[in-house]
Amino acid sequence: MADTFRLTLAQLNPVVGDLAGNAAKARAVWEEGRAAGADLVAMTEMFITGYNVQDLILKPAFHDAAIAEIRKLAEECADGPALAIGGPWVEDNRLYNAYHILRNGRIASTVLKHHLPNETVFDEVRVYDSGPLGGPYSVGNTRIGSPICEDAWHEDVAETLAETGAEFLLVPNGSPYYRGKYDKRMNLMVSRVIETGLPLIYLNMVGGQDDQVFDGASFVLNPGGQLALQMPYLREAVAHLDLERGPDGWRAKEGPKAVRPDDWEQDYHVMVIALRDYMAKTGFRKVLLGLSGGVDSALVAAIAVDALGPENVRCVMLPSEYTSQGSLDDAKDAAERMGCHYDFVPISGARDAVTETLAPLFDGREPDLTEENIQSRLRGLLLMAMSNKFGEMLLTTGNKSEVAVGYATIYGDMAGGYNPIKDLYKTRVFETCHWRNANHRDWMKGPAGEVIPVSIIEKPPSAELRADQKDSDSLPDYPELDAILDILVDQDGSIADCVAAGFDAETARKVEHLIYISEYKRFQSAPGTRLSKRAFWLDRRYPIANRWREPKA
Repeated sequence: MADTFRLTLAQLNPVVGDLAGNAAKARAVWEEGRAAGADLVAMTEMFITGYNVQDLILKPAFHDAAIAEIRKLAEECADGPALAIGGPWVEDNRLYNAYHILRNGRIASTVLKHHLPNETVFDEVRVYDSGPLGGPYSVGNTRIGSPICEDAWHEDVAETLAETGAEFLLVPNGSPYYRGKYDKRMNLMVSRVIETGLPLIYLNMVGGQDDQVFDGASFVLNPGGQLALQMPYLREAVAHLDLERGPDGWRAKEGPKAVRPDDWEQDYHVMVIALRDYMAKTGFRKVLLGLSGGVDSALVAAIAVDALGPENVRCVMLPSEYTSQGSLDDAKDAAERMGCHYDFVPISGARDAVTETLAPLFDGREPDLTEENIQSRLRGLLLMAMSNKFGEMLLTTGNKSEVAVGYATIYGDMAGGYNPIKDLYKTRVFETCHWRNANHRDWMKGPAGEVIPVSIIEKPPSAELRADQKDSDSLPDYPELDAILDILVDQDGSIADCVAAGFDAETARKVEHLIYISEYKRFQSAPGTRLSKRAFWLDRRYPIANRWREPKA
């Protein structure tokens, strides 16, 4: 009986729908594992299709092609180590999320996912059937148990595998990032190790898919819960792990332990990856955005520059008579510091033309929000025209506070293809700007140093759509607003919870009302990076027509 086992772990970035491309990535790592003397090369959950694949997996032509690609991969990887790869499986007209073990030119074993997540961004109960509780599979004379992602969050699957002879646990994952997710994963996996007494390899994919970013951070735990290996956060990586059998069973040999970034760095890196991969996977290479001289657009510009390089970012100032000299100076300064292209496109002439066109219809009516929104919509029109002409994707720049309460103009500043800061509250926007100015990493394509002028961060926020306008004219100050939003949105709390936290009931009711009446805007808004468990898109799905409001006590 062998006393050593070498496992090659692939923490990679698949592309949803690119079956041949994903198979090629798996083959390349398999070759690397074969050269390193691996017994098994392990890929992540649903790797052949990419993840999260949503309703695409229900299309028979797609899941049949994915299974055919796995069979082909088995034939191509016959002469060497076993290959474990996630992908769909169909049995008795039922569709499963499966983990396939390829050996000797065929699919030798198939594990079917038992616990299907049906919360936050996941709808697996809707698209897959639940597999039975199963036993381990063999690679040589070693028996391995593979709870698939959610299966490892529950006691029964791991315990059943241990009871039926598994010698260690290999957990393939498609687990997306949210703030604090790593600690939750680690605590749960330590519990599985303590319960079973077995080593556990937690293998997670990496990379962006629409709003989600898979953060990698794969790790290995020995019996007792000691960390043996920590793979990098938010980077592709391949690791060769050696396990040794002793009198007390298998243990993983100590390997490198990547340093864990703090939450500020992880959030920023996630926003960079989300934009970079959204662009790459949808075929865009360049972006543009309206650079207003405000903090939100400055941060989005910095993220874009770090993701794509300054040569691929166009910043456009579109001033009106309400644009302050400070904003004009700050926008130009920020673009120059970041090294990106800067255009100056005044909207006064276009606004005059629209005003003149509408004058007969609006005669006798006082100027109001309509005229303010015309400015925003003109900016959206001009930016979209530039997007069409230059083939550059337009980024939107609304933070989570504004998205929550609808403090944005639909078909105006909401126009665009992606919003990197959609799940970042305004108070965190300010702090993230300070963090970026003080920190530079090797994964950033932008320059080091103070790329966002301090004057942008420190000035009172304003849409500058009328004279002397401030955001605080329409909304509570952002520290108060964000704290209320955290209760009502992120914690799913009540007005009573807001009052218990020290906030005025009527202010909380106003915020609640704004959240509900803005649902139609969010329904039409661009996708954006998910940073929390209550991001606006798949995490929180509310009806647009909704008369419910929390009754007064």
